Amino acid sequence: MRRGCGCDRGCDCPRPCPHHTSLSRVQQQKLSLLGLAVHVRRQTPHPGGPVTAQQHTHTHQPGHQHDHSHSQSHDHTHSHSHSHEDIDWEAMADHLEREAEIGLPFLDEAAAWLRGLLRDSVAVTRVLDVGSGPGVATSQLALAFPEAEAVAVDGAPKLLERARARADALGVGDRVTTRKAELPDDLGSLGEADLVWTGHVVHHLGDQQEALREMGRLLRPGGVLAVVESGLNARFLPRDIGMGRPGLLARVEATREDWFVRMRTALPGHKATVEHWPGLLAAAGLTPSGTRSFLTDIPAPVDAPVRAHLHAQLTRMRDVLTDELAADDLTVLDRLLDDDSPEGILNRPDAFYLTATTVHTARRTA
Repeated sequence: MRRGCGCDRGCDCPRPCPHHTSLSRVQQQKLSLLGLAVHVRRQTPHPGGPVTAQQHTHTHQPGHQHDHSHSQSHDHTHSHSHSHEDIDWEAMADHLEREAEIGLPFLDEAAAWLRGLLRDSVAVTRVLDVGSGPGVATSQLALAFPEAEAVAVDGAPKLLERARARADALGVGDRVTTRKAELPDDLGSLGEADLVWTGHVVHHLGDQQEALREMGRLLRPGGVLAVVESGLNARFLPRDIGMGRPGLLARVEATREDWFVRMRTALPGHKATVEHWPGLLAAAGLTPSGTRSFLTDIPAPVDAPVRAHLHAQLTRMRDVLTDELAADDLTVLDRLLDDDSPEGILNRPDAFYLTATTVHTARRTA
């Protein structure tokens, strides 16, 4: 849910600029003084010329059918909503923030796209970031909609403190507020908004259809609900990494899918749902207004902040899937997590980062 350039963010077809970062140097310095991590992608030398971290988009028009299998975007084990799951979100604050910052160009592109969707229908004066975590997306939405109040909504007070500190450092603290709320119970108390953003949250709520219905009711006429779900899980190592059986990440992903099914089934009020997100948005009484996928492509060798994120992600996989993975795969994970080993994720030269994040939108027309 949280997370490209500083060029025209209102462009209808936004593209990142490799010569800019999402934050100014002054903003980066302010965040550093506050102890908040800021990770700016570096350019990677390439024999054929400079290669940068790329951001691409793929748009799906309403009514255009695609066969989407059940593949949740990003690591299921660190989504940013707050249910009964045995996850200490506040303890994971650094990891959540680091993950969101890797996706800053995605957030900026998505926000620019949303500005285009909303430009002719409504003046955006209030934005809700539902399941905000440490507020990376909240601040980027505040920057993208300079006339709007942006509200970070989360159930973890320490994450909301980070959201406030980040907003102050970026110069949008006067327009960013925080709201402690438990999901889905408190959705109806959040007040109206012109834009409701929710990133990797809905799949952690038992009744996904009802949650979307509740979020749709928050929209003012002409407003847009933006739901970040599906997409493609991150890839960050070759199929054969020179130790253990090839295909480690494919086996981990298959095991995570089983974990995800159990997690969903155990949620309070769980209802099985066909996760066709435009269809779910339509059933919530909204009019689908488009789906777009954003590719984050950071080629090898990645820099230290990305490596730190991958180390944390592998650690989480190791902890959650200990009883599910084969012993030889657990041994390989331990070798990847060895901070001092040249084979470890912090040191190996073949680590990259490739993922796709999908945003589904729908409008309230009446």
